[in-house]
Amino acid sequence: MIRIAGIVLPGQKRIVIALTAIKGIGQPLSARILGELNISVDRKADTLSEEEQARVRARVEREVVEGELTRKVAMDIKRLQDIGTWRGNRHRKKLPVRGQTSRRNARTKRGKKKTGLSGRVTLTKT
Repeated sequence: MIRIAGIVLPGQKRIVIALTAIKGIGQPLSARILGELNISVDRKADTLSEEEQARVRARVEREVVEGELTRKVAMDIKRLQDIGTWRGNRHRKKLPVRGQTSRRNARTKRGKKKTGLSGRVTLTKT
């Protein structure tokens, strides 16, 4: 059981895949980290020695991951909203940001359909 950046990595998986459980680390970055540390990408996460785990942990700490990454993204979005950019306004209105059509689609971003006509909520039997 390996714990890196507050995440318990799945031990039965290859280490290159197990590292992707950490938010902010994908397969390319994971492979690059293991290449720098001269650790085989085919080894299982459980088979790493304590010294190798410490080296991986120290290397991952240099990356922007987990809570720090989430905070950075939230601050970037807030900055866009504060300066009044088009993207910031789209974020504020909960509409698609990257040019997708929003006339008929965008249900994932906009949420459940609003009720039509009078807008009354119909009661359902429970």
